[in-house]
Amino acid sequence: MITTVYHPQEARPAPDSMRRTSLVAGILYLITFVSIPTLFLYNPVRENADFILGAGSDTGVLVGAFSEVVVALAGIGTAVVLFRVARRQSETAALGFVAARVVEAGLILVGVTSLLSVVTLRNDVAGSSGADPASLVTIGQTHLATYDWAFLLGQSLMPVFNAMCLGYVMYRSGLVPRILPLMGLIGAPLLLASDLAIFFGVYDRVSPVAAVAFIPVAVWELSLGVYLTAKGFKPAAVAALPATRRDSELSPA
Repeated sequence: MITTVYHPQEARPAPDSMRRTSLVAGILYLITFVSIPTLFLYNPVRENADFILGAGSDTGVLVGAFSEVVVALAGIGTAVVLFRVARRQSETAALGFVAARVVEAGLILVGVTSLLSVVTLRNDVAGSSGADPASLVTIGQTHLATYDWAFLLGQSLMPVFNAMCLGYVMYRSGLVPRILPLMGLIGAPLLLASDLAIFFGVYDRVSPVAAVAFIPVAVWELSLGVYLTAKGFKPAAVAALPATRRDSELSPA
């Protein structure tokens, strides 16, 4: 007697469902760029060592902190939304992308907490006359240093892994023009080298070299957001996605 073994398959996603997925992912990617103004909004706390003593306005710091919280949540959203698509090409890369996004978001929130702590101490100082100014300035600079390190590890290092994981998926699947993920795959090692240079004190994270090294990955993420929002995934590539998980493609390497 011949026994037929049934292997359940995952249904292919409907085209309209995939378009919604790409649209949401694209919008979330674009939202992750709302924190760009923090480069200027944080100037009061960065340029004034006595900010914690009451020098300058804290409105910009609060707005910048809120925008970074939005970025952290939007970043996780991009990974969650794209996971069901990415895992059809490589489950390992898809999980890596989710993990990197979650770590990035966590470090962003650590940095935001550090700056908000400065604002809180600042407000407490305003109502107290017994605080030691020198000690408070030291505390403020310590919190600022925590933000800088959290930024390096979160918003600079984690995008390296984001670009490698999602870039691999998008390049292999052809869901978007391959020139887009290629920018991310080329930019990832450049950004990693720059992060290592900053980590070991070769130059500062706000140096021109660091800014240039970040450009390819930033362009990759921005162009991906624009493309997914405006056009969505390529229909032919969507149709070619495997209907089931393939063990041979569980590794992005």
